[in-house]
Amino acid sequence: MSKPAFWLRCEKKEFERRAALTPTTAKKLIDAGFEIIVERDEQRIFDDSEYEAVGCKLVENNSWPSAPTSIPIIGLKELPASSDPIAQTHIQFAHCYKNQAGWSQVLARFHKGGGTLYDLEFLQDEQGRRVAAFGFHAGFAGAAAGALAVAARRQSKNLGQLEPYANEGEMVKDVKEKLGGSGKGVRALVIGALGRCGRGAVDLLRKIGLAEDDILKWDMAETAKGGPFSEILDVDIFVNCIYLSSSIPPFLTADQIRAAGKQRRLSVVVDVSCDTTNPFNPIPIYNINTTFSEPTVPVDVGPENPPLSVISIDHLPTLLPREASEQFSSDLLPSLLEFPNRKTARVWVEAEELFKRKLAEAVKAEGL
Repeated sequence: MSKPAFWLRCEKKEFERRAALTPTTAKKLIDAGFEIIVERDEQRIFDDSEYEAVGCKLVENNSWPSAPTSIPIIGLKELPASSDPIAQTHIQFAHCYKNQAGWSQVLARFHKGGGTLYDLEFLQDEQGRRVAAFGFHAGFAGAAAGALAVAARRQSKNLGQLEPYANEGEMVKDVKEKLGGSGKGVRALVIGALGRCGRGAVDLLRKIGLAEDDILKWDMAETAKGGPFSEILDVDIFVNCIYLSSSIPPFLTADQIRAAGKQRRLSVVVDVSCDTTNPFNPIPIYNINTTFSEPTVPVDVGPENPPLSVISIDHLPTLLPREASEQFSSDLLPSLLEFPNRKTARVWVEAEELFKRKLAEAVKAEGL
């Protein structure tokens, strides 16, 4: 009987340096009887030699399309846009279950090739929480990017290209330096503050020196009355960390921003949730995802009003690629160990059922 296996593919998203499987997790899977195949990838934070040293088999970059269909392909971010059929089983964040732009075309590839998708966002425990998530590091990195944008704005500049940090300490040090030694005096509002993402944002804001009274921590109780919220205009940084599952009143609107005129304090919105193309986006003041090379997009604030920018990078945790990957991969490990029994293991059974429902919707939408 052949060994169970996973094929770790390279990431093709620009600046993406994280990995779904780290050498640490790969070693634990190998010790449990798995074969781990790893595509060579110079972009990844972990060197190829780190995987080789723990017993992984190295293969060529982006060679998964010719991989045996019996070996599941694991990655993080979505595959490059294509209409090519997919015959393999993929484990990844596909960003296509909430009717995001192009969702049905993504799923159509699996229909055409007979493949299966297990979306990492929807692997859930008995309480309905994700078994593994980058939420904490997304919030932490998003708040850091917001603080860097404030520092740039103080010099009448836009935030330039972001580069991943070696570790958390280096990130905190750099942000504090760019703010003049401390974040003291900066005021921030985090919505979704009780979740993993929100806790990460609050943690970063504390570590760069914001006073506790200057970190407004909002969650469902504070937003229950429904937006828009004028309080957002009275802080320097607004960090959105909610998990959006249905239509809600907007938190902030373009009309509200223009009406505030020169009295507005708000300088940067960090939309960590990145529901940019979601029809229910609660921050309808921008319509594109930003990137590490161009991290901000300006908002139309009206003539002669102070500038306002949005950061909407959908892979913020890659600013801390090694730490974020280790935490995520470690949390995912128990479910990966169950994968050979995916026809009976609850996490995988439910994920496959969801895939089949969404696939049927996509087939109908595409007229296949």
